[in-house]
Amino acid sequence: MIRHAVLGAGGVGGLVAAYLARCGFPVTLVLRPEVVGDYPDTLELQTPTESFRVAVEHASRVPTADVLWVAVKATQLEPALAALKGAPAIPTIVPLLNGVEHVAALRSMFGADRVVAATIAVESERVSPGHILQRSSFVRLGVSAEGRARLAPSLERLQALGVSVQFVESEATLMWSKLAFLAPFALATAATGKTKGELQSSPVLWPQVEAMVREACAVARAEGAAVDPEQVLSLIAGLPQGMRSSMQRDVEQGKVPELDAIAGPAVRGGSRHGIETPVTRALMDIVAQRSARPPGARGKLDR
Repeated sequence: MIRHAVLGAGGVGGLVAAYLARCGFPVTLVLRPEVVGDYPDTLELQTPTESFRVAVEHASRVPTADVLWVAVKATQLEPALAALKGAPAIPTIVPLLNGVEHVAALRSMFGADRVVAATIAVESERVSPGHILQRSSFVRLGVSAEGRARLAPSLERLQALGVSVQFVESEATLMWSKLAFLAPFALATAATGKTKGELQSSPVLWPQVEAMVREACAVARAEGAAVDPEQVLSLIAGLPQGMRSSMQRDVEQGKVPELDAIAGPAVRGGSRHGIETPVTRALMDIVAQRSARPPGARGKLDR
């Protein structure tokens, strides 16, 4: 039986652990030492259609496992990796962080042959320890071609539960396709406090979303990714009207947003390739300003 460990028990890590445990796999959640003793023995996942509980192990150090899913926020990656010190050499590491630059960073630490590039698209959050709320009707995993064989048994069972899995031959296309979608949506929602529907109905805000998508896609293509801005815009337009981003929730709750990981690659890539990213830069500044103010403070685009 394939043994899974999940580093991070937030909205993504808890969700992945719950689905894997429901598939029948042994799952260990790797938690901070100060919380591991009081963490519930079961995970509850509440989806739009059902709610279920599964038993999982938990530990403060990464145990012996076949697959390690890294599901912490980008801002928490460095301290979270302390749990890997002295850990057994896990053959397959699957990071599900936002951004693109973490894959190379993890490969430099653990070796290129162990880290499988992957992405996840879902709206979920931890509402309390051991209780995960999946707000979106979908969970979409994107996996590099290399991961097809290495993760096949696990992914087949996840698909049987309704998780959508797509294999992408080009790693650049896999990673940048998500970022070209996520960065504009996250920046626009976090800068304004608006939902997707409110953004789309605004003659002021929606053109800025469109401009950011085109900036991100231009950088993505320069990085070797095959991305179509019209397709990305269609994906954003098709999101549920009330959908919000995790960056938006972080800003509203006074948490540090994943601003550099999500928006930084487009700006830095633009500088490398001589591509202007003025709208992305402007919205980054607004999010940075909002995140430095008390929860609930409004920015100049809140209209």
